[in-house]
Amino acid sequence: MGALNAIVPFASAVLLAFLTYDLYRRYQHYQGSHRHLLFWAIGLGMFGVASLCDGLLELVWSELAFIGWYLFGAILNAAWIGQGTLFLLVRKRWVIFTATALAMLSIVTAVLMLSTPLQAEAFRLGIPIADQYQEILPRDALVRRATPIFNIYGTILLVGGALYSGYLFYRKKILPNRVMGNILIAAGALAIALAGLLTRFGLGQFHSYAQLFFAVLMYYGFILASKPAAVQENERLPQTKPAAAK
Repeated sequence: MGALNAIVPFASAVLLAFLTYDLYRRYQHYQGSHRHLLFWAIGLGMFGVASLCDGLLELVWSELAFIGWYLFGAILNAAWIGQGTLFLLVRKRWVIFTATALAMLSIVTAVLMLSTPLQAEAFRLGIPIADQYQEILPRDALVRRATPIFNIYGTILLVGGALYSGYLFYRKKILPNRVMGNILIAAGALAIALAGLLTRFGLGQFHSYAQLFFAVLMYYGFILASKPAAVQENERLPQTKPAAAK
């Protein structure tokens, strides 16, 4: 199982890199009018970096890899993906202020993470980083207090927003692909939340598999949810009056 623990994070990173590029390409296609695609791309890109760092830490100790794993995987990514969902569902100016606040808090958190001294001597090769990060990151580190704030904000927006959006489409009996897409997005977010719960019970070896499961669910969820609405036949054809009989 040790070899798989090293392979699975890299597979997740490759898949998330593909999805990140695809979302950013879609954002460029709409010339910046679909901000939710940009935030989804940034959030998934963060998760891809975290998965890559997870794989590296299965092979060797790296302070930079640990910082990337904890900052982008444990703290920031869920909030940025959730912010994208907020942009999708709410067309109000105050959403821009929440995004600005998120960006500023993310920078402050990154500075705190970079300035936190790590206990590298506690690292043990061959043990999932999710099972030993608490010994490496000092328990009194200020950056630890930021983790639940970002995660709660992101999970509420991502899971709640996805389910609410899916419910609206289901109630109106339209766009069944978007209903299923939003359900998959919510399931992907819950998979990561479950991985965090398993880690607290000493089952961190399943964290990498949850990341891959998350990547697959989110990929299909975003693809389904972002499909353009089918145009009804009577809407596509021009309405013309029948020609008068000669």
